[in-house]
Amino acid sequence: MTEMVEFGKKLKERQIQEWQGYYINYKLMKKKVKQYANQIKAGALDRKNVLKDFSRMLDNQIEKIVLFMLEQQGLLASRIEQLNEQQDVLQEQPDISKISELREAYRAVGRDLLKLLFFVEMNAIGLRKILKKFDKRFGYKFTDYYVKTRANHPYSQLQQVFKHVGLGAVVGAISRNLAELQDRQGSYLSIYDQPTLPLQDPVVDSIRSAVDRLTHSTNFLHFLGQHALIMHEDLPSPAEEFVDDQRYHFMSLLLNLANTFLYMVNTYIIVPTGDDYSMSLGAAATVCGIVIGAMAVAQIFSSVYFSAWSNKSYFKPLVFSSIVLCVGNLMYALAYDLNSIAILLIGRLFCGFGSARAVNRRYISDCVPLKIRMQASAGFVSASALGMACGPALAGLLQTEFKIFNITCNQVTLPGWVMALAWLIYLIWLWVSFREPAREPEVDPAPQESIAAEHDKLEQGLAQPLLLTSKENNQDDEECDTSEEAPEESRRPATSLGSAYRLLTPSVKVQLLIYFMLKYAMEVLLSESSVITTYYFGWTTSSVSIFLFCLGLTVLPVNIVVGSYISNMYEDRQILLASEIVVFLGILFSFQFIIPYSVPQYVCSGLIMFVAAEVLEGVNLSLLSKVMSSRLSRGTYNGGLLSTEAGTLARVVADATITLAGFLGESKLLNITLVPSLVICIASIVATCCTYNSLY
Repeated sequence: MTEMVEFGKKLKERQIQEWQGYYINYKLMKKKVKQYANQIKAGALDRKNVLKDFSRMLDNQIEKIVLFMLEQQGLLASRIEQLNEQQDVLQEQPDISKISELREAYRAVGRDLLKLLFFVEMNAIGLRKILKKFDKRFGYKFTDYYVKTRANHPYSQLQQVFKHVGLGAVVGAISRNLAELQDRQGSYLSIYDQPTLPLQDPVVDSIRSAVDRLTHSTNFLHFLGQHALIMHEDLPSPAEEFVDDQRYHFMSLLLNLANTFLYMVNTYIIVPTGDDYSMSLGAAATVCGIVIGAMAVAQIFSSVYFSAWSNKSYFKPLVFSSIVLCVGNLMYALAYDLNSIAILLIGRLFCGFGSARAVNRRYISDCVPLKIRMQASAGFVSASALGMACGPALAGLLQTEFKIFNITCNQVTLPGWVMALAWLIYLIWLWVSFREPAREPEVDPAPQESIAAEHDKLEQGLAQPLLLTSKENNQDDEECDTSEEAPEESRRPATSLGSAYRLLTPSVKVQLLIYFMLKYAMEVLLSESSVITTYYFGWTTSSVSIFLFCLGLTVLPVNIVVGSYISNMYEDRQILLASEIVVFLGILFSFQFIIPYSVPQYVCSGLIMFVAAEVLEGVNLSLLSKVMSSRLSRGTYNGGLLSTEAGTLARVVADATITLAGFLGESKLLNITLVPSLVICIASIVATCCTYNSLY
């Protein structure tokens, strides 16, 4: 792989030649930023004049882009109007050859519209990157100010670039006329009568994809797929990218999804009976927090070594995972007859050490063709959600007791036996059917920046000095060099958790805090459900299982509603803030006040909190993929690993909180465990408000 070049050089290479003079002058603006730095250092310029001058320059650049865009829209609209007149004539005097010519003429307009959409997209990326570069150089939240003042103004030209106002009418006109020219076999229905009618014309499909990229408009599969946080590093290109189908094997993908499903079943199958198992071994009911959380503790470490292992193989780590999980579940089941809480915990630790979710995610990212990667990502999330629902449901069905060779099988040990058998069957299936994908020759990785990471290192804070240190200046000078070649080191993936953490901007840290908060709140709700419902309502294991199963079943319907409708009506950041507030209300409503604690209060508050957290997770990971550095899209220490670690750490802390709160008695358990959730939720809401204008 050749060394990746800077955005400015890519912009120059991919420009539509006849439109060269209308693109953002990215190279000039980079030089201007460097001049500002030198002038401030020499005392010839102050901060106020820099901000004023740079704002004026940006306004001029945006105006140039927008006026050209409007001119091209007018030309396209004029061509469509002429074609419409020809179509009216053909309706009166049909001519098959002329209809074919007319259809091709509409397609030609569609191809020119694609060129215009690509033009807008490249300029939108350029604007984001130059704003990022300015903030990085001066340590000032200029992006926050500029986007807030320009995007919210009624005469905003910035909105024209980021929302391409007016292009929708051109897209609609081309789509409608191409649809009408298709053979409908005598049908009088139009695209407006059947909005879900699939259009076969590839030009329309390409236009829709380009529009979706620009507006971040989404659908259920796209929204659900974002939960996997499988980051893409491909820049938009007019030509289709070559996809190596040789590495893709459907059965291997299915095995990865099955691994994800079984692991989530394994995680939650013990939740309804964890307190009973702890008490049967002489421990307090709240020790179930440690029992459930032991798996998450081990997963913090397993995620790292599995992610590193997947650099060399996918088959071997999956085999190792299956064996370790089989052994861990056998130990979990045998702890009852051995009367050992230590064996129980070691068994759960083994289960956590077998967590191969990093491998499952990496396989989709590296080995699934781009055209179906979003569906595979959605499958990964669906498998997780289904496993989360099926775990407690399966525990509710295992309400029996018998002995085989003096080995006890009852409601607390059967989850271990069943999962051990499931992993053994899976291991055999894996051994027979998995195909290790061919490995590409190892080269120094130098991934190019993605659209989703255009906000890399935004907002360095008002508290920082206007100019960075000389060392940082020198590094940035390399980026501003006229050669436009990026330093090789600045393009490499992170090589440790520490280096990955240093790539996190305030916006990314806030999104990770939100992810931590929602996972913490959900873990408290799920892990202590058996103890709380038994203490207050006298629920049986079956009742708890049904409650948790119903919560798990809400995941996919909620994502369908949000992904198909809500996310297209509101911005991600609006949904994010609203969801956080609803989570806050759900937590607040969950507290036990003076009045007796009732089943409706517990169920309703739990449902509100869980559903809001599910909505929040989707938009949170969507925004995280946009603001996270492209250097975290590949390598061992990638964005997916960081989000997994944040979520796993939240589960560990939540389960530890449940166990520690248990020492104060079950009567105080509910309120004590909800207090940290409330505090973290308030902190995340405040942090979101502080970084709100950077989440665009």
